[in-house]
Amino acid sequence: MGSIYIKEIRSFLSSLIAYVVMLVFLLATGLFTWVLPDYNIFDYGYANLDTLFSMAPWLFMFLISAITMKSLSEEKKTGTIEIITTRPITDMQIILGKYFAGITLVLFTILPTLIYFVTIFQLGAPKGNLDTGAIMGSYLGLFFLASCFVAIGMFSSAISDNQIVSFIFSLFLCFLFYNLFDLIADFKLLGSWDSVVAGLGINAHYESISRGVVDSRDLIYFIGFDLIFIWASKTMFESRKW
Repeated sequence: MGSIYIKEIRSFLSSLIAYVVMLVFLLATGLFTWVLPDYNIFDYGYANLDTLFSMAPWLFMFLISAITMKSLSEEKKTGTIEIITTRPITDMQIILGKYFAGITLVLFTILPTLIYFVTIFQLGAPKGNLDTGAIMGSYLGLFFLASCFVAIGMFSSAISDNQIVSFIFSLFLCFLFYNLFDLIADFKLLGSWDSVVAGLGINAHYESISRGVVDSRDLIYFIGFDLIFIWASKTMFESRKW
């Protein structure tokens, strides 16, 4: 798994797409947080990073789908998958190596936004007057949300050797699991079951952990979600042998 992980990291960092993804994410979140009217913290009037954490999931839907779309589909299309599978490494190790490489790239993308936190800390009145616990919880929630999107992207890449198809399918699934369950629950058609339906989506658990309280139910949801899609990716990846 280690060799696959290192190979993927080198592949990311030697390609333009990794730097484009990082730049687009930082530029977009920076504009929304500091510049654009009605969104920036100066208009909002409070020392927090709510804009960053509300916009980041929507940006990650596109950017993580773009990162992961070639993880397995390109290997299958170019035939290099045959070379990888001849090595003494299992299919699950291949999936996990690529998955953790995607997570690492997401971390590289998120870390520079800590500059926003330091700046907000200085701008508080008085200095440091902000809910640090909620911000740290939001960062943790954003990491888990991104891990779910990476797992979805891996699965989408495993079902097709066409990168565009993988990207579109990943984008659809990310939207479905992030927002669609909330939209269904908002119709108030199921009575007491509305909260259960909302709980099936990522957004409910993302918002929960963003309050600064780490609930074991949220952790179980995120970890379980990742494991399900990793297993599904492995199953689809093994289908080449059928």
